Amino acid sequence: MRVLDEGVGPLFMDPDPDKARQFFRTKPRAMVDKRMSAKEAVEEYVVDGCYLATGGFGANRIPTAIVHEILRQRRRGLGFLGHTSTHDFQLLCAGKCFDRLDAAYIVGLEARGLSPNARRYMQSGEVQVADWSNYALAARLRAAGEGVSYGLTRSMLGTDTFTRSAAKVVECPFTGKKYAAVPAIWPDVAAIHVHEADMFGNSVIRGISIADLELARAAKRLIITTERLVDDSVIRDDPTATSIPFFLADAVVEVPNGSYPGNMPYLYFSDEEHLAEWMRVEKDPEEFARFLDHYIYGVADFAEYVELCGGAERIEQLRKIEMVEQPGSPAGQGA
Repeated sequence: MRVLDEGVGPLFMDPDPDKARQFFRTKPRAMVDKRMSAKEAVEEYVVDGCYLATGGFGANRIPTAIVHEILRQRRRGLGFLGHTSTHDFQLLCAGKCFDRLDAAYIVGLEARGLSPNARRYMQSGEVQVADWSNYALAARLRAAGEGVSYGLTRSMLGTDTFTRSAAKVVECPFTGKKYAAVPAIWPDVAAIHVHEADMFGNSVIRGISIADLELARAAKRLIITTERLVDDSVIRDDPTATSIPFFLADAVVEVPNGSYPGNMPYLYFSDEEHLAEWMRVEKDPEEFARFLDHYIYGVADFAEYVELCGGAERIEQLRKIEMVEQPGSPAGQGA
């Protein structure tokens, strides 16, 4: 296969599948109790310098509790997969947790605007960046899950995104057509928030999954946070609903409201007032530092943070909004 062109962006992880297999051969696959706290999961699996990925889409179904704990534990020098990241990226920038970034969608919080602090951090020169399309990052994860060194796409050909990536243009040996070859990526650790999980890690995602199924298979270590911990019998009653099987998970953390202030489909809507407050205080670095001390560094855990933001009363308000948005959903039927 001929290489016709290549991007100039940095490649942060070795795409050799045999080296990845050396790790996965040693990963335990027993069906054992994996329950732990968010603090314990971050202490165990998110170490300085590792490469991190988070699940979800935009502000939907993001593992906020784990990201808060990463900030509280002052993790530094991480790599990060900025696939469809909004508030999770905003948080990691607030803690200056990463210095390497594979970027597709970052800084913007969709219709809410651009994060002033994330923009400052990205313009500081402290972060090495490789650009990718959303699909290219999904293809990289899919390749990793398949145990091959690269995936093929057409989505970046002829773009500045390709130029700033670490992809290569290759010639198809069958047709002679051009494709972008994107290197497989095996994050050291991923955090994915789900609707339900049992203590072994069997997990159920309701609604759109984006690239989380590919991420779960690519990640060397996987932290599952769940709205609700259920008995294994619930999983067995409807096994085809299992999105992520137990043998991929390393930790299971029960975190009710764990995507807050993001949206959790069918359960609660995003807290737009609180997200707007983030955007406002970020304009002034001193005010923002006080804000972080109050809401993240000054609390013991995620539950205390939710209480500061209005607790059960606020979550109930957001649940009612989600019920209106999703009238045919389980939430809309009183689940």
